[in-house]
Amino acid sequence: MSEFPPCPKCKSPYTYNSGLLLTCAECGHEWAAEEAKVEEAASDEGLVVKDCNGVILQDGDTVSIIKDLPVKGFPKSIKAGAKVKNIRLVEGDHNIDCKVDGFGAMVLKSIFVKKV
Repeated sequence: MSEFPPCPKCKSPYTYNSGLLLTCAECGHEWAAEEAKVEEAASDEGLVVKDCNGVILQDGDTVSIIKDLPVKGFPKSIKAGAKVKNIRLVEGDHNIDCKVDGFGAMVLKSIFVKKV
């Protein structure tokens, strides 16, 4: 009997192969076996944050905004294509801490950026 990796979502050891994907028996999460190997290697390093294309981000990276983002308290929005240098990764829903030119300190969601 082969050993399957634990679920990346809930860390349950009760996983099984369901065709091309691995499935967790407890939470129902499905993922590709190759994806699990990449995430295992990255999780040893700590916090894993991915951009809109699935590229793993690191502290100090430069990213580009992929869509116009409205900002509360400002009459204008952050335009798509704006580059943000020297990001810092943090825990939470908004997992990128940075400074945006013309706006100051911001926290952004990684799904709205791509690595440059």
